Amino acid sequence: QIQLVESGGGLGQAGGSLRLSCVASGGTFRSYAMGWFRQAPGKERDFVAGIGWSGGRTYYTDSVKGRFTISRDNAKNTVYLQMNSLKPEDTAVYYCAAKPSILVVPTTPRAYDYWGQGTQVTVSS
Repeated sequence: QIQLVESGGGLGQAGGSLRLSCVASGGTFRSYAMGWFRQAPGKERDFVAGIGWSGGRTYYTDSVKGRFTISRDNAKNTVYLQMNSLKPEDTAVYYCAAKPSILVVPTTPRAYDYWGQGTQVTVSS
């Protein structure tokens, strides 16, 4: 069973950047598809970005395309979310998630098996 710990959240300014990290332990990291989700107060948990086991496939929700980049370092058991050109509407708790799969990269929360505790991102205007 894999454990996930996010870090890197905090307060950012509109137009600025933040980088989130998610370190995995307890499993074979390279056999997992990884995703980033976010949840704003009173809203559902939404897909932000996903990445396949090798890093060769990446997927993004439309609202972050061109601004966010997901990447992974299998040697460090870490997945990243580089967030540029931040907007106030990016404010949310960000979660990383893992699914044991080398075939698919899901975009729905219930398809993922393991979750981190979340990290708050707040973007001021």
